[in-house]
Amino acid sequence: MTRSPDPSASPVSSVPSVPPSLSVSSALPPSSLSSARPASSVPSVLSVDAFEPFDAFESFEAFAALHRAAGSPLLIPNAWDHASASALAAQGFPAIGTTSLGVAASVGVPDGTGATRAETLLLARRLGREPYLLSVDVEGGFGDDPGEVAELARELADAGAVGINLEDGRPDGTLAPAGVHTAKIAAVKSAVPELFVNARTDTYWLGVDRAAEETELRLHAYEQAGADGVFVPGLAAPAAIAALVKRLEVPLNILYSPSGPTVSQLGDLGVRRVSLGSLLFRTALGAAVRAATDIRAGGSAVDVPVGRSAADIPVGRSVADIPVADGSVPTYAWVRALSG
Repeated sequence: MTRSPDPSASPVSSVPSVPPSLSVSSALPPSSLSSARPASSVPSVLSVDAFEPFDAFESFEAFAALHRAAGSPLLIPNAWDHASASALAAQGFPAIGTTSLGVAASVGVPDGTGATRAETLLLARRLGREPYLLSVDVEGGFGDDPGEVAELARELADAGAVGINLEDGRPDGTLAPAGVHTAKIAAVKSAVPELFVNARTDTYWLGVDRAAEETELRLHAYEQAGADGVFVPGLAAPAAIAALVKRLEVPLNILYSPSGPTVSQLGDLGVRRVSLGSLLFRTALGAAVRAATDIRAGGSAVDVPVGRSAADIPVGRSVADIPVADGSVPTYAWVRALSG
């Protein structure tokens, strides 16, 4: 999909160390302990003390409850492989998402083009029985046929996923007709009622005309189709967020932006879920490149500073022309261009 740069690039001073163990009781609210994954699938780095057999409905209820909990919104970091997901869970995050950019870039294909159905399902199978609640980014469902999208949802639920992000943006940079997207949502909820559908609209992401009005119309339709939550990446203006929250019946998910409100401020506006998108993957990639180039230059990889976000790739220039070893977090466009 032709997209704006991900606004979630922010300075990161260091990578926290992974604690030796994680107690499920400290990561999940008491009401959700019954939804924990079986201990047989938990990596040895984690200490699990209250696991019961996986139950899809109880996991759904636990995940939905995290969207209603008092205090700050549910902050979902987005992983791209088993190691990143495990490291994040070990820091106490009860729910982990996946990033479609990270999945696509890891196998050398552009994000948002519907090319990673198999890889997305494979990752879900690797992560779906781990001791956290898993939400999977499925782009637009890898097709426009509602039945096929519902079948993917069944496979993801069988793998242990408790939720999906389902977007209405298309690879050509346009929005799918609202009716097409509502049909997908309805098909998924009919096939897998215990799967939390976070219906995403790319109205702000793609900069459509009259974005506020179009967003409200689409989200209302998605709610009526059965969406459990709605997601509007690119929306960062506090007044617009607060106005939208008042018109919604389901939790609103916002993509974190360093130039926008903090997580706490988003909570004050009524936002119930905050996603980090591809920020962590891009930050990790940038840190790896910086460390390698710093060592090559005779320096040390320790305490390499992270600076402002890199600019988008100018028209007519290739990814090889854009520096990433200058203390910058790579942009969405830079990483996407790695895959042509």
